[in-house]
Parts: sequence; C-alpha cells; structure tokens
Amino acid sequence: MSVSTIHRRPTVVFVGGGPRTVGLLERFAANAGELLADGPVEIHVVDPFPAGGGRIWRREQSRLLWMNSMTSDVTIFTDESVECEGPIRPGPDLATWVAGAGATILERAGIEQPGPMDFPPRLVQAEYLSWVWERVVGDLPATVTTHLERAVELTPDQRVILASGHEIQADLVVLALGYLDRLPTASETAWADKAAAAGLTYIPPGYTADVDLGGLQPGERVIVRGFGQAFIDLMVLLTEARGGWYDEHDGLLTYHPSGAEPILYVGSRRGVPYHAKLGYTVAGTKPVPTRYLTKAALDALGDGVLDFDSQLQPLIDKELAFAHYQQLFTAHPERTRWEWTLFRDVLDRSLPDAPDFVAAVETAVPDPLDRFVRSDVDRPLHGRFFDDWYTFEQFLTELIENDLLRRANPEYSADLAVFNALLSIYSVLSVAITEGRLSDEDRVRRVETEWHGFFSFVASGPPPRRLEELLALHRAGIVRFAGPDLEVAIDNDRFVARSPAVAGTIQARAFVEARLPRPDVLAATDPLLRGLLADGTLAADELFATDGTSLGGGQLKADAQSRAIRADGSVHPGLFLLGPSVSGSAGSSGFSRPNFNGPGFRQNDAVARNLLSLLAPAVRKEERHAS
Repeated sequence: MSVSTIHRRPTVVFVGGGPRTVGLLERFAANAGELLADGPVEIHVVDPFPAGGGRIWRREQSRLLWMNSMTSDVTIFTDESVECEGPIRPGPDLATWVAGAGATILERAGIEQPGPMDFPPRLVQAEYLSWVWERVVGDLPATVTTHLERAVELTPDQRVILASGHEIQADLVVLALGYLDRLPTASETAWADKAAAAGLTYIPPGYTADVDLGGLQPGERVIVRGFGQAFIDLMVLLTEARGGWYDEHDGLLTYHPSGAEPILYVGSRRGVPYHAKLGYTVAGTKPVPTRYLTKAALDALGDGVLDFDSQLQPLIDKELAFAHYQQLFTAHPERTRWEWTLFRDVLDRSLPDAPDFVAAVETAVPDPLDRFVRSDVDRPLHGRFFDDWYTFEQFLTELIENDLLRRANPEYSADLAVFNALLSIYSVLSVAITEGRLSDEDRVRRVETEWHGFFSFVASGPPPRRLEELLALHRAGIVRFAGPDLEVAIDNDRFVARSPAVAGTIQARAFVEARLPRPDVLAATDPLLRGLLADGTLAADELFATDGTSLGGGQLKADAQSRAIRADGSVHPGLFLLGPSVSGSAGSSGFSRPNFNGPGFRQNDAVARNLLSLLAPAVRKEERHAS
C-alpha cells in the first residue's frame, strides 16, 4: 500500500443540494485558484433530491406551477454589482440562459421558452439550476460525489452518517437544509383529531406541491384559510391540474370546468389576495439606500434593545412614504400641486400620520389614488361590513380588477418605488436582528410575522395572470370569497367559517390551511438536526413573549462567519450553517436579481473563502504525503 492511500483527502460535506449549496460551490470554485492552489479536495453533497434544484426546484413537479419572479429577475451568478472579496465570475441569468444555452434543453424537455418578462414554470428554474450545477462541478478543483439520500447523524469526530448506513469522514460540514418539515403544533394536532372524529377532511399547513389533495372531492365545498402563494398553488392543482382549461375572448378569461374541481371558499386575515406582481419596469428606478431607517439612526436611539412599534415602525412608515411620494412628485408632477423639495421637507421633520403631513398630502396630492397610507394598503377591507355575500364578492372582485389595472400601469410607478424601498428596509432590519437590537418577541411577532406578511402581500404576490385566473374561476363558481379575519370552527360535524365583515356563515366538510408553517427548528422532523440539537452541537432559542407565552423555537444560532454556535455558547470550527432556519443567514428569502448586489452572494463568498482557508493546510499536508 502506498503512503498516499493511507491519508484521506481533505473532505467537505454539504448536507442539502439545493440552490444555496450550488451558489456556495460556485464561490468555492471561483476562489479556489487563489486559496487552494488546485490541491486535491473531496466534496460530498447529500440530499434525497437531485443536486441543483433540491426539493423545491426539482424536475418532478407539475409544469402548471409557476415561479413568482420574472425570468429576467433571477440569477445564480455574481456580476459587477456584487461587493465581495473573491473574483467575480459572471454567468447567464435565467433570461439569458433561456435565450441561449437553455433553449435546446427546454425544447428537449417539452417546455415552452419564456420571455424575459414572463413568469416561467418552476420546471424552467429546475432545468437552469441543473445546468448551473453541472457547470459548477466542472469548475471545481475537487472530486464531487452526490448521495441521493438523507443524512441522519453527525458524530463528534465529523462522520456524516447517511440513512443507508454509509459514513463519510469530513473535515468540514456545511448544513444548507432549506425549508424544514416540522411536527404539527398542538393546535394542528387538535384540529386533525377533531376532524377525524367527525369524518371531516383537514389539511394542515405545508408546502402545497407536496400535499396530498386527493381527499378534496369534486363539487364539495372546501374552506381555505390563506390567500398567498400557497393558495395560488392550491388553486392551480385543484382546477387546471384536474382537467379544466381557460380560453380568452376580447381580453376576458373564461374557465371551463372538468367537473373534478371542488368549490373553494377562500379567506384570510386580510381577506384579499396578495397584490399582483408589477408588470412593468421604469428605467433608473431601483432599490436605493434608506433615508430614515439607517444603521446610524438606530445607533442614535441608544444602545441595547429597540422597541419595534415606537422606534422602528415610524421610521419604516417614513421610508415607504418618502419612496412613494418622491417617485410621484418627480415622475408625475402634473398630478401634484407642490414642488417636491417643499413636500419632502414636511416629511423630513414629521411622521406620515402627523397632522401637518396629512394636511400636506391633502393639499399637494389631490387624487386619493395617488396617496400612500400604509395601514390602508395593509388592510384594504378594514372597517367595512357587508350585509350579504353577493355585495361582498362584487366589491372584492372590483378590488382585484383595479389592482390588476394599476399593477400593469407605469403611471402608478410610485408602487414600484415602494417595492424597491421594501427591499432596502428589509436589509436594515436584517442587520438590526443579527446585531441583537430587537427582542425575541418583536423579531417573531413584528418582523417575522407582521412585517414579513406585509412585505409578501405588497411585494411577493402572484403573476398578474394568476389573479385573472382567480377572477375567471370566481365567475365559473369554482372560487368563492369568504372574507377577512376568517375564523373556522367545527360545529355539528361540519367546518363552519365566519368573517366579521360579512353577514352569514359557510359550512363545509373540508378545511385547508393554505400557508407554510412558521419556521421552528425545535419542532423540525429532520433526524440530523434533532440529534445535533439534542446533544448540544447546535443551539436554538426557545422564544417567549414578555407575558410568558411561548413563541416556539427560533432559528439555529450561528456566528458572523456562519459557524454553528453550540449549546454551551462555544463556536464549532468545522460546522457551517446557511439557510432560512439560521439566524443571520443572508439571501434566504429568494433568488437574487441581476445587478442587485444580493446579500446571499456576499455571504456565500465569505463562507467559501473561509472553507478554502481552513482546507488549505490539509491540502498541503496531503500533497506532501502524496509525493
């Protein structure tokens, strides 16, 4: 036996093979020439789903499910906008790939080629990520092995044990697990038990593409709580995917039922669907640094924990108002009566709900449709009451129709400015959270629940076509609207839904919670994660409100370098954490847009360079033994 066969090559194991791992490996390959000198490294990627797309972006899903982003708004590669220490290695964004290298791939897969302003099927992204994966693997100075199974244990000596019993000895481990399945809450368990006892169908929160919808019968009433992306996917899978189809005449969409569809009664906290994605772009309109909600402004509020309601929310409201009115006054001055600088000065010294600013808006902005009041945007049905379902549904139909018209019209480009401001605000809030400037209660209730809900409602809604389909389904009698603040109970072996905004009730034998469950790593079902939390290798907060109410489990703890923090507070030098279940993990909310300096790119680059720096001494040692 030669000496070289005794010594194992330095090895990195990535648990999770989705887009985050692909992006991190792209940065690994880009930086390797500087930090690794092409030494021998082994990389293992462990995921029960094929590397590249992972679970969410796998090829095996309905081609009727679409992305929530336009083709031109997605990239996995760095560009000159990205501020990172490593080299920029440009690659095609999704739109460029579709028009170039991806054209033949999509044709071979039988997928219609989308345009740059289209919202493509998720299968297009699956093919793109698969192509990126192959390109990244070809660039890596390493032997890459994929394992189509689950990792179930990580031992103290860094052995990754797979479900098959196979073991991989690792020098470094990266957990990029993505969105985690979790145990049902006590409330969900109670719902399931009561529904089963009454012979009813109850579907708890979950990723819609993975949910078994076979229990929802043709023609039966189904109460649905949730009006966001999970509902849109549900709507598609229970209509078109069951054989219905659309046609269009004189601009009006008509749905032709197959007869296999249930009747969906949908409501939510707001009672309205998320705003449609904007259907236009405006040159020069892009996210800019915040004006009021800045790190300097937060530092000026003093050290320690800040109060979200009294200290951050007013600054957020000013930020959104500033973005809206600056665009209105500068791009559409014919609809205003003041000079922008005069109006801006009032906002600078005031707050959006202060009497002097409200008076300025009423004087300087004559059309109410040009005004911005965050609370009105957030809860468009607040304070309204309807005597019957017909009046309510007619009102909501007109609301959706008007939203579609406005979101397609660049004359209302102030909406685009607000969208961009939301992205900038999110960046500042992320910094405040990672620096510990918010209490657990404010982080969970105000940011992760209320603020994120508002952000998603305004900025992360469906493609316009989906709302056109929603209206067509409503006209066909397949979708009915159930109202805001929807409450559901079981009464006389039926689900009964009520909204305080509409007189009457809705009864059904099926109830679907159309939303993703709130992240809670302490309730995660993943065996690897549960084991690491149990033995103290990983740590996560169990969060409580000031009144002692449990807020559930928080995120996994990681330091500024994305290294795992153990239960005893020490840092694990060889275990890195990335993704939506990790505190301070950047870029976890979606793919980056081209030329946007996405925070996920910056974090990936820093982590890749750290991994390479840790591997370099082991590589040099291996080279000496090999010689």
